[in-house]
Amino acid sequence: MPASEPVRLGRKRALPSCPNPLFLKWLTELRDQAKEKGLKISYTYQKAISSLNKYPLPLQNAKEAKILQNFGDGICKILDDKLQRHYRENGPNAPIHSLPEGAPPPGRLDNNNMAPSRKKNAAGDEGKERGGGGGEGGKKKKKREYVPQKRSGGYAVLLALYRQSQISGSKGFMFKMELQSEAQPFCDKSFTAPDLGSKYTAWSSVSTLIQKNLLLKTHNPARYSLTEDGLALAERLESAEPQNKDEEEEGRSEGEEGRSEGDEEEGEGEGGPKVVDLTCSDDDEEEEDERVHLAEKPACVPQPRTTSSAEAPSGRKASGARLLPGTYDIILCVDFIETTGGSTHRKQELVKELQRNGVAFDVRKLNVGDFLWVAREKVAPVPGQLRAPAGRELVLDYIIERKRMDDLCGSIIDGRFREQKFRLKRCGLRRPVYLVEECGKAASHLSLPESTLQQAIVNTQVVDGFFVKRVQDVRESAAYLTVMTRYLTRLYQNRTLICRSRELEGDVASDEEEERGRPSCSLISFAEFNHGAVKNKCQTVREVFARQLMQISGLSGDKAAAILELYSTPHSLLSAYERCASEAEKEKLLSAIRYGKLKRNLGPALSRTVYQLYCTRGALS
Repeated sequence: MPASEPVRLGRKRALPSCPNPLFLKWLTELRDQAKEKGLKISYTYQKAISSLNKYPLPLQNAKEAKILQNFGDGICKILDDKLQRHYRENGPNAPIHSLPEGAPPPGRLDNNNMAPSRKKNAAGDEGKERGGGGGEGGKKKKKREYVPQKRSGGYAVLLALYRQSQISGSKGFMFKMELQSEAQPFCDKSFTAPDLGSKYTAWSSVSTLIQKNLLLKTHNPARYSLTEDGLALAERLESAEPQNKDEEEEGRSEGEEGRSEGDEEEGEGEGGPKVVDLTCSDDDEEEEDERVHLAEKPACVPQPRTTSSAEAPSGRKASGARLLPGTYDIILCVDFIETTGGSTHRKQELVKELQRNGVAFDVRKLNVGDFLWVAREKVAPVPGQLRAPAGRELVLDYIIERKRMDDLCGSIIDGRFREQKFRLKRCGLRRPVYLVEECGKAASHLSLPESTLQQAIVNTQVVDGFFVKRVQDVRESAAYLTVMTRYLTRLYQNRTLICRSRELEGDVASDEEEERGRPSCSLISFAEFNHGAVKNKCQTVREVFARQLMQISGLSGDKAAAILELYSTPHSLLSAYERCASEAEKEKLLSAIRYGKLKRNLGPALSRTVYQLYCTRGALS
C-alpha cells in the first residue's frame, strides 16, 4: 500500500440517503403509532421500512412500491392516500423526493429499529434515542391511556360487564355467549359475523382488553370479568353513556362522520386491526389469535339488524331467540375431512352424488362427527352489499359418524373408536348415528378378523345405544344423507325453533314432545356446539380422569361416567382405597357401582383392574 494513501481503520462506508424520504417518513410515523398502541402490525411496517431503505430508485407513487417485499395492497393504499393529501396541501407539483423545509430527516433505519444516527456523548456512550421521527430532543412520548372507541367491541364488552356487576346478586362474571348477547346492543358491529371483506368481529377486541389488563379470562368454559382497572374505565364509560334514546342517536350520527378518516390512517378499528388483513404476509403470527373466530359460524344471538319482538333475546341469557316456520332452511353440514385428503376420488364422488341429488350442503370443519344438519335463518340481501348477512344457525339433534370397515379396524386398534363414541354421546345432540360402509372382500385383508368388526358394530347398536345404518358404498351413503335431509326438512317445516345454551342451562333432557315422537325444538347454536366439541381444548381433572379410565379394556364411557359420579378425581378414588380395611375390600370397592340404562353392576373383574392400575407400585404384570 503506498505511504501517501490514508490508512482506513475499519469504518463502515456511509450509506447513501434514501431516495424516497417522504414515504419513509410516513411509514416511520405509522410504525411508531402502532408501537405506541402495542399492535403487532408495527413489525409489518418495520419490514416495509427495511425494504424501502434497500431500494435505490425514486418512486413516483405507492403503486410502484408493490414490487418491493412486504408492501401489500393495504400499505400501498395508505401511502397513496397520504400522497394525495400531500398534493392537495402543497400543490400538484409538490416535490415528493425531498422533505419539506424544516422537517427532520427520517434517516435510514436498520432491521433492529435503531435510530439512523447514534451520537456519542463525552463519555463515549451511545444515545438511547430510538426511532427516526419519534420524539424531540431524545424525549420519550408519554403513553396514552387505552380507551376503546364508542360503540366498538371493547366498549360494548366493558359496558355489558359493568352493568351486569351492578345487579344485586350478580355472579361477578359472564360466559362468552351471554356476554356477546348482552354487549351486542352497545356495538355497531356483530360479535359473531365478520363484515364483508374482513375476518374480524367485534369479539376480536377482547384479546386487546385482556392484554391491557382490563379484562380477566378464567375457567373452562371461559368466564370473563372486569379487573380493577377495567371496572374503573367501565364506570367512566357508563357515566358518559347517553341516558335517553334521542341523545344516543344524535351522538352516534356525529361519531359516524368523523370516524372514517381516522380509522383509515390508524389502520385499526375496535373490531380488529384492518390493515393486518391486507398487508400481513402468510407467516405473520398475528393471524393465529383470530383463527378460532374464523371457524365459528354466526351464533343464535341478536345481530345488528332490525328484528321482530319474537326474535329478541329473552332475559339475560343467550338462549331464547326463535326461528319461526318458513324463516329457515335445513342444510346438511359436511366435515371438510370427508371431501379432502386420503382417497380423493372416493370423497369427491360423495360430493358429486349430493350435488346430483340436489341436496343443499355446506362443507366446514366439524369438531365431532362427519355429518349433521342445521336450521339456517333466511336473510334478505342488504342494498349496496355484495353478499347477504350471515343468518343464525341452530343444530338439529341428528349427527352422523361415518366408518368404512378399514377405518373401523384402525380406530379399534388405536383406541379412537371408544373415544369417538364417548364424545358423540357428550356432544349435546340426542340422535347420534353410525353410518357403516361395508368393504366386501376388502374386509378379509384387515388386521382384525371380520367377526371382531361385526361384533363391534353390534355392540355399538345394542350396548352403546347408537342407531347403526349399514350401506355398501359411497353412493349408498350419499343416498342415505339425501333421504335424511328431505325427511328432516319435512319434519321441521312447521315448527318454531328456540335457541338454548348448554353453557348456561346444561344438557336438556328429552321433553314431552320428543317422547311422543316429535322432534325437539329446543336447539343449540352451531357456534356453541362446535366450540364445545373441540377435541384438544383445555380439560378439567374430571375429564382427564374419564379418559384414563376409558383406556382400560372393557371400561366403556357409561362405566367411566358411573365411576365419576362417586369419585370425580383420582384423589377421591385413592382416598376411598385408603379407607378400606383390607386388600379384598379394595379390590371390590367399585364392583357394586351401577351403570347404563339397565343399571348393571360394574363387576369384580373391572373393579380389581382399576384398583391394580391406581394402587400397584412398580410395573404391572
